[in-house]
Amino acid sequence: MLIRNYRDVAAEDVEEDAESVKIRQVISKEDGAPHFAMRVFELRLNGYTPRHSHEWEHEVFILSGEGSVFDACGQEHKIRKGDVVFIPGNEMHQFKNTGKQLFEFICLIPI
Repeated sequence: MLIRNYRDVAAEDVEEDAESVKIRQVISKEDGAPHFAMRVFELRLNGYTPRHSHEWEHEVFILSGEGSVFDACGQEHKIRKGDVVFIPGNEMHQFKNTGKQLFEFICLIPI
C-alpha cells in the first residue's frame, strides 16, 4: 500500500504547447501500479494544456478552481471544483484556467 500527500511529489513543468502548467506524477508504474497512473495538474491564471488527442481515455476530477475543457469540435464546457470529466480515447481536448485562482485536477490514465 502507498499513502502520501500529493503535494510531497515534485511538480514538473509541462512545456510543449502549454502555458503555466505543472504536473505531479502521484501514482505511476514506479510505485507498483500495474494498470493506471494518477496525475495532478496545476494550471495557473490563464494557463492551458496542449490541444491534443491520444488512444487512451481520461477520467478527470476537478480539485479546485474554475476552468474550461474544449471538446473535439472546439466547444467550450465550463467546469469547476467537484466536477468530473470523461474524455474517450482519440478525442481532441484541452483544459484552460478561466478562473481567478489556481485550477487543479486529478487525471487518471491507463498505463
